[in-house]
Amino acid sequence: MFVYNSDNVSIEIESGSYGDIIKQLGKLKIAIAADVEGEYFDLSAPLSKDGKITAITASSEIGLEIVRHSAAHLMAQAIENIWSGAKFGIGPCIKDGFYYDVEMPLGVVLNDEDLPRIEAEMKRLSKESIPVTRKELSYEDAIIFFEGRKDPYKVELINEIRSVSSDKDGKVTLYFQGNYVDLCRGPHIPDTSWIKHFKLLSVAGAYWRGKSENIMLTRVYGTAFADSESLALHIKRLEEARARDHRKLGRDLDLFSLSEEAPGFPFFHPKGMMILNKLTDFWRREHRKRGYTEIRTPLILDRALWMRSGHWDHYKDNMYFTEIDERPFAVKPMNCPGGIIVYKSRMRSYRDLPLRMAELGIVHRHELSGVLHGLMRVRCFTQDDAHLYCRPEQIKEEVIGIMNLCEYIYKTVFGFNYHVELSTCPENHMGTAKQWEIAENSLKEALEAAGAKYKLNPGDGAFYGPKIDFHLEDCIGRTWQCGTIQLDFQMPERFDLHYISHDGKEHRPVMLHRTVLGSLERFLGILIENFAGAFPFWIAPVQAKILTISDEYIKWARDVETILKGWGINAEADLRAEKLGKKIRDAQVEKIPYMLIVGEKETETRTISVRERSAGDIGSMTMDKLRELFEEVFDPTK
Repeated sequence: MFVYNSDNVSIEIESGSYGDIIKQLGKLKIAIAADVEGEYFDLSAPLSKDGKITAITASSEIGLEIVRHSAAHLMAQAIENIWSGAKFGIGPCIKDGFYYDVEMPLGVVLNDEDLPRIEAEMKRLSKESIPVTRKELSYEDAIIFFEGRKDPYKVELINEIRSVSSDKDGKVTLYFQGNYVDLCRGPHIPDTSWIKHFKLLSVAGAYWRGKSENIMLTRVYGTAFADSESLALHIKRLEEARARDHRKLGRDLDLFSLSEEAPGFPFFHPKGMMILNKLTDFWRREHRKRGYTEIRTPLILDRALWMRSGHWDHYKDNMYFTEIDERPFAVKPMNCPGGIIVYKSRMRSYRDLPLRMAELGIVHRHELSGVLHGLMRVRCFTQDDAHLYCRPEQIKEEVIGIMNLCEYIYKTVFGFNYHVELSTCPENHMGTAKQWEIAENSLKEALEAAGAKYKLNPGDGAFYGPKIDFHLEDCIGRTWQCGTIQLDFQMPERFDLHYISHDGKEHRPVMLHRTVLGSLERFLGILIENFAGAFPFWIAPVQAKILTISDEYIKWARDVETILKGWGINAEADLRAEKLGKKIRDAQVEKIPYMLIVGEKETETRTISVRERSAGDIGSMTMDKLRELFEEVFDPTK
């Protein structure tokens, strides 16, 4: 006897499927799967669990995941129909879409031009309303099945599942969709007609299981939605994102460049450095206000330090190594062990705490070539780091202080909305369950005391402690994880950190790791895309450009340039023998905030005609009036 409750309706049934219950609730036409107390089932799955049942619709959060995962299967079926002999690796749903990794038949190279052909076959399969059915097989039978299909990737996955399972005689689930079969946990849509609103986006290369020693597969990306309007809006956002691509704008605006001679290591040009320098000046100013001191630690540290910190066990595959005088060293991927050495350089008193030490530390991380992406994913970057050492009773106040700094920088200064996530103990962690419980509760108390709404992200904490992450939302709705606050009991213990308390005894401090901007390089990439290269006046690399109508007025133009630079304005004079219209268009392309036009009248009256980037002509001004204008917009952070 199974009992289900939903919408104040109680249903008792001896046997049947979850679809039978959904049908009795009158929701079968809108349901793609069933939710029973947070566990998800195919509608065709036989009843196995009592509880409150909810119909999962295609437009819900979990429903979209099911639709997208099913769309990955539909895409794989289409590829298999077109290119017999294709072999399939992993095809998950991801944020806003899905992908599948494919080994194409010998001699077949898949590229973006093939996507319309695959889409057309997917649409044909969708119209056929092919049923999607689930079947359980033992590990051994599943291996035999996929070996018969000459599918080495599924065989490898099943062997891996069996190796980590406590039940060596367990089973795996397969999904059958016409001639296509896939290894998958599910659930999935009832039939292919539910996948109507999709778009294939791009083709890339990806190593099998993300390991460079493995075969390079073809990764096909796509997206899918529950309705055409949502799909169209997403495609529009993607087009807007392409127009804002920081790699293109960085090149067009002469901010930075990337080179095959140094993959993952960006080269910053003078204008790019102007922005980074303004960001770091702002960063230093705000940290000084909040009681931080700044330190700098070495780029290379003894390998033994990284073994002691735990980074060796959890991060060594992403580190670079070298040897000096036959002694092993590592290039730092993080700043924390160096900061700990500074803390240990002298005995600390409880009066010293909280001790807030900040560092703009250059770090190096060995990222696979396939994941490198402009400034967003690099191998060398500047981490806007800080480590705070405090007494346990100071944790809440310090966390709230960091949150206030994040609120000011993200929202007040740059205008970003953001949301907060609390990530808890991961499977692979250091420390005791009790330590993690205390650490997680401490962060929860700080979040609640600050009145912050947050999303729980179970199992995604750092290996040494739970963390609060800040996800910024840009002007076209994309999110970027930037700031983080990590509460750490492990490093102080591993490095035997102490302070002398008021009782004269040694006590262990608590350590907070935190970033606000995160990687300066990545934050610059986010700013480029958020503002589409049209930076706010205060961080624009060129804030004003003086445009001469003809060569007769060069003298006054140079004088204006000198005056502006004396005010601290980044100004340039365009003295080319070009028509004024072209100079204005060029300045607009360069996204210059203000254009100052100099001609006969302006030279005679010692004035300038002012054009603003978006407002256009705002009139003639004296230099004093111009200074008042610039002071209003100069730097909102001062």
